Formats: sequence, C-alpha cells, structure tokens
Amino acid sequence: MSDARKDAAEEILERADASLLEIVDHVLQKGVMVTGEVMLGVAGIDLIYLRLSVLLCEADRIERR
Repeated sequence: MSDARKDAAEEILERADASLLEIVDHVLQKGVMVTGEVMLGVAGIDLIYLRLSVLLCEADRIERR
C-alpha cells in the first residue's frame, strides 16, 4: 500500500473514532432510555419473561440538587 493511501486510511479512521466519541458524549449529556423484553421458553411454552429498562446518562444528570 502506498504511503498516500495509508495516510488517507489512517485519517478516515481517526475521524471515525472522533465522530463516534462525539456521538457517545452527546448521548450521555442528553441521556437515553433503552427498554426491551425477553421471553425464554421451551417447546412453545413461555417460562421466563423479563422486561428491561436502562437509563444511560452522565452521573451529574441524576444527582439530587
């Protein structure tokens, strides 16, 4: 691989990481709620039902003031 192509590829990867970091930072500043449901069963019979809720945010967003 030529040096120019290698430099271009490294630049793209560096920007992608920065963009991902910016997205994660923005999501944590604003906060996000993730919910989901899981059903476990055997032979068509539901045995366990789980409802999951997760709040993702910065710690100072949920502190009492």
